[in-house]
Amino acid sequence: MRILKVTQAYDPFLARGGPAIKVRSIARGLVSLGHQVTVLTADLGFGPAEISAAAALKSPHQGWRSERDDIETIYLTTRARYRNLTINPGVLRFCHSRLPEFDVVHIYGLYDTLGPAVARVCRRLSIPYIVEPLGMLRPIDRGFFLKNLWKGMNHTYLHRADKIVTTCEMERGEVLAEGFLAQRVQLRYNGVELDEFRMLPVPGSFRAKLGLTDAQRFVLFLGRIIPRKGADLLIEAMPRLQNKSLKLVVAGPEGESGYVNSLRNAAKSRGVESLVLFPGPLYGEDKKAAIVDAALFALPSRYENFGNSAAEAIACGTPVIVSDQCGIASLIDGRAGLVCAYNADSLLDCLSRMLSEESLRRTLASGCPQVAQELSWSRLIHEVEDTYLQLTGKMHEADSARRSRPVNLKVDCETPLASLNVPPTTH
Repeated sequence: MRILKVTQAYDPFLARGGPAIKVRSIARGLVSLGHQVTVLTADLGFGPAEISAAAALKSPHQGWRSERDDIETIYLTTRARYRNLTINPGVLRFCHSRLPEFDVVHIYGLYDTLGPAVARVCRRLSIPYIVEPLGMLRPIDRGFFLKNLWKGMNHTYLHRADKIVTTCEMERGEVLAEGFLAQRVQLRYNGVELDEFRMLPVPGSFRAKLGLTDAQRFVLFLGRIIPRKGADLLIEAMPRLQNKSLKLVVAGPEGESGYVNSLRNAAKSRGVESLVLFPGPLYGEDKKAAIVDAALFALPSRYENFGNSAAEAIACGTPVIVSDQCGIASLIDGRAGLVCAYNADSLLDCLSRMLSEESLRRTLASGCPQVAQELSWSRLIHEVEDTYLQLTGKMHEADSARRSRPVNLKVDCETPLASLNVPPTTH
């Protein structure tokens, strides 16, 4: 199949959050199954580092073009920008010249101009398209008026999609509440590329960068630093834990201007300024090193349609605490982590248990490999492929042997997690 993926943010713009990594993982998996994949996205600020990371070449008509990982990626020139919204006139030229090539189109996210523009031409050409809202259907953080205005202007875009893909039961319920027919709403969890976690950093390297001793443990929060992610609840819990040797590491790109400073001030006002560390964004080996050294990972979010960072922590063998508002909660509760309510008291209880009950922490750490295996894109990518085959009427052409073969994401889905160098269960 020829597959087009449309996303506002894509590798190497990883600071935009999980979707950029997610789309890359799915695209890689589909290529390994023999499909041709093109990603249409926006130039979010190409500089020398980004050009090098993407192995991108300047295109005279479309901005930048890359063929890294055997995935054709088109980074459309951005003419104007407001927060996450970009104006990319080149999308019209792309649709006119290239869209007829594709069998199916998969659009990720809402509140941009790329998706509606591509979907409009898909309808005219009778090309099936899928919309994956990425938890954005219900406005959460800000811009409620503009987001509701966007939904009103693009009502046809959503309601004439051939499929709406959700990543948890909570999001599926929200989509059904909007009036979408159940047969058009598909539930498919997010995944992780286990090959990225086959070889883990030597324990202690991130701790050394922080200047911590072997006896000092830390709780890790890692993700975009925005109000709804719950870092403020972790800071509120710190003085109540009454543990002067315990640190809280709040890592990630600042998603809302000035919010990191407000968290620093919150830590200072509670007398735990010296216990809360802000190392900034962490990617690649630095991110894995932080997870490996953490006593536990915490994401007490007010709303999270899944929680990719928690899945990555589990892939590293580190138990997690997430709120019951995270889509991943039901998959990990009592198996690879604990689930708290979105309040400081419930979070404090989970933190206290995980930090004081070593047998509990060991049990949850030992459950991480099985949960990670269940969340492997090597397994989940077949669900993505089957959706495309059904929509294009090509399911009968794909015999069972082809659909059951392992996905070559550099680690096949039968590789035991015991070989992934899961770190020791003591920190």
